[in-house]
Amino acid sequence: MTHLPPPAEELRLLDTELRQLDARRALLLARRAWLITALRPPVAPPLPLPPVRRSETTAPRVQNVLLVLGGTLLTVAAIAFTLVSWGRMGIAGRALVLGAVTLAALGSPVLLLRHRLRSTAEAVAGLGLALTVLDVYALHEVAFPDTNGLGYAAVASALLAALWAAYGLALGGPRRPAGEPATPARLPLRLPLPTAMAAAQLPLILWAAAADAGAPAMTAALLVTAALDTAVALRVPVRSVCLVAAVGAYGLGGWGSFAAGWLTWTATGPSAVARAAALLLFAAAIALAAAWRLPDTNVATWVASAGGLLTVAALGGVPRSSLPGEWTVPGYLVCAVALLAAVRTRLPEPMRRGLALGAASVQAVAVVWALPPVAVVLLGPAAWMGRIWTGAPSTAREAVTTDGVPWPPYAATAPLVLVVVATVLAVAVRGTQWRPRATIGASALVWAAALVLPAALDIPYWAGMSAPGLTIVAALAYVARSAEPRPVLFLLALVSSVSLACLSLATEGTTLGVLAALTVLFAAVSGRSRLAPVAALTYATALACAVGASLGWPSQYIALLVLLVPVVAALLAARLADSPARVPLEVTGAVAGLLAVGLAVPDPPMLALVLALCAVIAAGTAAREDRRPAGYVATALFVLAAWVRLACWGVGSVEAYTLPVTVPALLVGAVARRKDPLTSSWTAYGAGLSVTLVPSLLTAWIDPDWPRPLLLGVAALTVTLVGARHRLRAPLVLGGGVLALDALHELAPYLVQMAGALPRWVPPALAGLVLLALGATYEQRIRDARRVREVLGRMS
Repeated sequence: MTHLPPPAEELRLLDTELRQLDARRALLLARRAWLITALRPPVAPPLPLPPVRRSETTAPRVQNVLLVLGGTLLTVAAIAFTLVSWGRMGIAGRALVLGAVTLAALGSPVLLLRHRLRSTAEAVAGLGLALTVLDVYALHEVAFPDTNGLGYAAVASALLAALWAAYGLALGGPRRPAGEPATPARLPLRLPLPTAMAAAQLPLILWAAAADAGAPAMTAALLVTAALDTAVALRVPVRSVCLVAAVGAYGLGGWGSFAAGWLTWTATGPSAVARAAALLLFAAAIALAAAWRLPDTNVATWVASAGGLLTVAALGGVPRSSLPGEWTVPGYLVCAVALLAAVRTRLPEPMRRGLALGAASVQAVAVVWALPPVAVVLLGPAAWMGRIWTGAPSTAREAVTTDGVPWPPYAATAPLVLVVVATVLAVAVRGTQWRPRATIGASALVWAAALVLPAALDIPYWAGMSAPGLTIVAALAYVARSAEPRPVLFLLALVSSVSLACLSLATEGTTLGVLAALTVLFAAVSGRSRLAPVAALTYATALACAVGASLGWPSQYIALLVLLVPVVAALLAARLADSPARVPLEVTGAVAGLLAVGLAVPDPPMLALVLALCAVIAAGTAAREDRRPAGYVATALFVLAAWVRLACWGVGSVEAYTLPVTVPALLVGAVARRKDPLTSSWTAYGAGLSVTLVPSLLTAWIDPDWPRPLLLGVAALTVTLVGARHRLRAPLVLGGGVLALDALHELAPYLVQMAGALPRWVPPALAGLVLLALGATYEQRIRDARRVREVLGRMS
């Protein structure tokens, strides 16, 4: 019997067989598809189509060009007929010709529209509209030749506008029942209605010109026309009419607003000011009404901003004629601030945003107007640096306008303007995003107002000094008590302190007191700003100079006082190792040290002392692990101090100036080689040895005496032996080279004497012998030179 596996094993075997059958079937199907593809005849590639010439324009465009050109030619012909051939016909003939042609031109579009020839109807209608203008002109020449031309043109333009509007509406205008399709008889014409709107711009303007009306009446005509345009643009649904009306509203409204503003600015009496203000308010009402109805929020915002500016110009111009000149800007500013009340109303958001933008623009212009006196107060005191301790001026304004600096006119109210804008920023701006910026701006404006106030009020000089002083104290106190850093307030206090320090240069006592107070104030807040210690040390330096000058000390003794500042800077930098103010402190101390050196230049002995003290300070700084490079500065300062002292003593020996450099350099090189044995002897000792050996050798060559060459030879021999003993290349080469040159210098006189005693043929003969010897032993000399080079190469 056949053995049957268990059911589970049998099921697994069946699944395996089925998978193998499926894989074999897929392989056979793929092979079959390939064979079918290979047995098909090859298909020829499609032939390329010939290029098709495209038209450069479309048929509707060609039709429109032809129609416009034809209408234009007919209009020109009609004008020529009216102007040239008019007098050859009688009254009846002329009326008959023009009337017939006009009626034909205006009636033809009806038939053309029924045949759906809209473009042709537009062209013919345009010809008819032009003929109506000729009819009006002809009527004036025949029936009303003595009437005023401008007045007749005003009436004619009004009648033509009405006629063209009625004609456009009669020929299928926009007024048809909603949902009713445009039938062939009621296809609307696009030309008559916008043309009528364009003609409607002229009647009021021409009427005002015909009546010889003044500027107010002409401005009123412009604004009334702009108001009508605005109403049409917002109400009429025809796009072309809205476009013409919008252009008229913006153009005539802008022209009328500018004219009304000029009338307000040039008005002298109360009645003239009131009329101009009424015109401006009318223009503002037009703009605000348009902003209310405009669907585009961005356009509505800008239009509302223009309305707000016109309102401020109207209301602010009323008190201008009756108040002094310095109150002009504050008057406009008050109106702008009052305009901000509209922001809290229920007006649409674009209008509120536009009104706020207009008020902010007026405030920005007011701040710019108040900046010139601020600049004079900040920059004017710098002139006292050339007039130190020449006497206090009488007033605060005189103190900031020295050397012919003019005080800006109408600047008495500048502090008021700055305070008002600062108050608005502090109160009106409440958003979380803009609140910090508004606070900074308000602080800056209040600071500027406090600086300008003494000069604006022209108070006495001593009282005027208190304003910047109190500003500095208040700002630094707020910086010290605030939990967060206040860099803007500190910067304002720093700028005020510079102005105050310059103002204090008028008298000796004021200078000392102000500089001492500034030093203490900035030192008190040194932990709140990285620039506070720098400012404190700067004013301490100025105080040291002022104290020395007050005591009558020469500049070289003042330098000793100034050196206290680098000492303090070095000590503070050591304590503030992790503070960001450390580097500014060290830089300030270095600048003070340079100032001390400059003050001590007239007295060389004192200059040597100051240089030595600066070297001590630098050496103390180099004692810190992270300030090791300061040791190079200390070494250089010590060397300079030694050189200056030697020059004061009248020492002329070169070695006296070079040995102070050589000894420290050799010590540093020895330390470097001990830390790193791989350091080259040229790096460690080359510079130190060259500083003394080379200048001494040059001096010995021109020295007629024997002690210097002898001592130089002994020193060079010592250096050579030390180099040979320790196998150091730099001492061996430098010492040996200097020793050889020194010996050559000593033997030179004898060689000269010998050369003079020998016959002239001896030197050439000796040279020849030397060349023969070298030639004979050339190969041996090469081996010796290589051996010497290898010996030197094995040295460090």
